[in-house]
Amino acid sequence: MHKTLVVHPDNSNLKKEIAAVISNFEDYNDILGDAERNIIKNVTLNDRVLTIKSFKIPNVVNQIAYRFFRKSKAERSYRYAMKLIDLGVKTPLPVAYQIEFTRFLFKRSYYISEFVNADLTYRELTTDFSIKDHEAILRAFTRFTYQLHKKGVHFLDHSPGNTLIERTKEGYNFYLVDLNRMEFGTLDLDTRLKNFSKLTIHKPMIEVMANEYAKCTGEDEAKIFNAMWNHTKAFQDRFYRKIRIKKRVFFWKKKYKNRVSESPIK
Repeated sequence: MHKTLVVHPDNSNLKKEIAAVISNFEDYNDILGDAERNIIKNVTLNDRVLTIKSFKIPNVVNQIAYRFFRKSKAERSYRYAMKLIDLGVKTPLPVAYQIEFTRFLFKRSYYISEFVNADLTYRELTTDFSIKDHEAILRAFTRFTYQLHKKGVHFLDHSPGNTLIERTKEGYNFYLVDLNRMEFGTLDLDTRLKNFSKLTIHKPMIEVMANEYAKCTGEDEAKIFNAMWNHTKAFQDRFYRKIRIKKRVFFWKKKYKNRVSESPIK
């Protein structure tokens, strides 16, 4: 097995320690999230808390693709983090990434960043409407997304769990995570509005975001809301259609048997 470890220049003096942390990944128990596909753990190194994401070994076709034709998810995460920071967009500071491969096949990869001890994620906004500053956060998040778009950042996984939110004296900081799917360039208005489609199914939240995005852009609020809502409904329809197909194809698997397969938006 061959390994390539790339360490951020600011951490070059820790290359051996970082390599050891990755080698001992299975021994760490501080797991973040449900670890269904990729596994994320926190590790303390020299009084710094680091977050290590271990990406699932891809299927054989993708093992060939990642070995010869595509950059790994870990490498993309690292490079996109560097790009975001250059653009003035917050993301946990990139520390290193490692890829493991054989002569013909790609195997496992790891991405390491500094841990951000956030107050909440966008997901909590979709489940707890009693949060005291719920609307203020939602409006600030919308302005943050508008700034992303202005800077030419198209975050393809702009979904509830992928923005960390930190309360500050001045307002809020937003940190993007799970960075391996991003595009950079000029975004037209419809692409920008479609970028909100994975965030929430709750119409009142979309109304607030549409109102704030209209203020940012000067566009007609009704036009923005209708586009956001239609894109949200279309995304939900596609998402649940895929579940229905999987339930038919993988009918023997427990995880699909009792899974809801109809969109909550009618």
